[in-house]
Amino acid sequence: MNVFKFSLVTIGLLTLISCENSTTTPSTDNNTGAKKEAILNMKRATDHHSYSKPAEAVVTHLDWNAVVDFESRTIAATATFDLETSDQAQKVILDIRELDILSVQVDGKDSPFNIGEEQEFIGSPLSIEITPSTKKVSITYNTQPGADAFLWVEGSEDANPFLFTQSQAILARTWIPCQDSPGIRFTYNATVDVPKDLMALMSAVNPTEKNPEGHYTFVMDQPIPSYLLALAVGDVEFRSVGEHTGVYATPDLIDAAEYEFAEMEDLLVAAENLYGKYAWERYDLLVLPAAFPFGGMENPRLTFATPTIIAGDRSLVSLVAHELAHSWSGNLVTNSTWDDFWLNEGFTVYFEQRIMEAVYGRDISEMLASLSYRGLVNELSDLNPNDTHLRLHLKGRNPDDGMTAIAYDKGFLFLRMIEETVGRTQFDSFLSEYFTKHAFTVMDTDNFIEYLEGTLLTDQSTRDAVNLTAWIDGAGLPDNCPEIQSERIENVDIAVRNWADGTLATSDLLWSDWLYQERYRFLKSIPSTVTLERLDELNSLYKISSTGNNEVLFAWLEQAVLKGHLASYERLDTFLVHVGRRKFLTPLYKAMLDTDQRDMAVRIYKKARPNYHSVATGTMDELLQFKGIN
Repeated sequence: MNVFKFSLVTIGLLTLISCENSTTTPSTDNNTGAKKEAILNMKRATDHHSYSKPAEAVVTHLDWNAVVDFESRTIAATATFDLETSDQAQKVILDIRELDILSVQVDGKDSPFNIGEEQEFIGSPLSIEITPSTKKVSITYNTQPGADAFLWVEGSEDANPFLFTQSQAILARTWIPCQDSPGIRFTYNATVDVPKDLMALMSAVNPTEKNPEGHYTFVMDQPIPSYLLALAVGDVEFRSVGEHTGVYATPDLIDAAEYEFAEMEDLLVAAENLYGKYAWERYDLLVLPAAFPFGGMENPRLTFATPTIIAGDRSLVSLVAHELAHSWSGNLVTNSTWDDFWLNEGFTVYFEQRIMEAVYGRDISEMLASLSYRGLVNELSDLNPNDTHLRLHLKGRNPDDGMTAIAYDKGFLFLRMIEETVGRTQFDSFLSEYFTKHAFTVMDTDNFIEYLEGTLLTDQSTRDAVNLTAWIDGAGLPDNCPEIQSERIENVDIAVRNWADGTLATSDLLWSDWLYQERYRFLKSIPSTVTLERLDELNSLYKISSTGNNEVLFAWLEQAVLKGHLASYERLDTFLVHVGRRKFLTPLYKAMLDTDQRDMAVRIYKKARPNYHSVATGTMDELLQFKGIN
């Protein structure tokens, strides 16, 4: 039986049995000390991906008024910031790229401004003269049609147009002038006008029904960094799936989304029982068009998700667990700079695994951990040794270069190693206190090490056993890396070896009994010695190319390209034209290049590229050595 089809009704019992941690609610209400500490931390931030000088003037609140124009593919807006200034403040600097600045006001009066020289992917500094007594600055501007944060999905006879943003890592500056650093947090209010038949949603308190005039207001009372600013506009409906959870999707997907994500409330309960009260009131999920470049984006209160995780059997729920975990690791306690990215993602993968264990059992979570470990090992050989440190070195580089398995999976293994060294009970207490104490603030690697050593690794023998230097600033995986053992994955590896050498018949595989992770592992492990005929036999018997699970389909299509399985090429073409998830695109296009099928890759990419977000086209253009494709 597929355990991912089990109801989560019993999850409260499962998680209460597995852990008994504090459920203190992080709060900024009436907490003057916490707010002062947060502002002090922001002022200390030094981020080589932002022009901002927070020690001189730092933003604390945004009022954003905007009109979305689908015909011109632009937004006309005014952004008004509240400031916290130093006694010597002379200017506030905001990050901008691909913005047309029309006018600036300081405390309600027109003010001169200066736009500095543009740097590649960083953009330009917008400098505004202020004084120590300045309270507000307002910028009126227009976005450009090709702004990198946006994807404008064209409408058709069957569907209305759609707009969504992707701000991480440093794309918020392409649709809102801001201090675009993860180390700077602010609250915001917004009013957004859109076409009357569409709904607007943000990373804030959201509507559940369309406004007949297309006018929407938003409030985000918890301070967030700019990369968590998010906007989506489309013909969507809302369905509640729990007291604090719900889903948004287009009319053609809303029924499937409601079923697929029906257990989000139980996942939320599991997460709270692990590491404390959820701090954002609601956890909703928006299913975006398939062009979304990631599996999910953890925008507070409203996760953006790819429709490729709708499998019809709730088998890809681990992605929801990951984005939900970000509500603590990343959204609540945020990496100060992108060099500290592991503090967001390593913690989140660890938390995700713990949620999955609490819900589905350690057998399932260890299978997921094993796949993560093996994927990391494979990726290590492709990376420069300096890029395998947990503390990244991204100065002068696009921070997207740091979005590798290092931050995610090496970070996870580091935390798991600490758990195994000090014991789960002690480590869970540490994490609960960490999230509560540092709620709505930022953290960098050095300060985390200081906090870790001062609270958990207090004796030298434990520090020696952990070996922080090897993990944080050392290459590869240290000698004390945890061993991930999954009997289920090991059995799959045995099966693929026996099948590949002919000692196991295709009809004797346990394909029908396997979970998607086992099927995925089998397909990804097929050796080059397997013939095309054997591959065709596998597909004919189990109809893999027709699967509704996009993870399995992706793994199959990669093998189909590598082996020249022509019968799957039409499915490959359709998949690449309609799906913009970078995790799938890069290996599939690379497989075509590796098998001297560049012409096919170019042909498909020319059709598909207009459907991809800039995050994906940036990677694909470089991979395919394309410039200026129309």
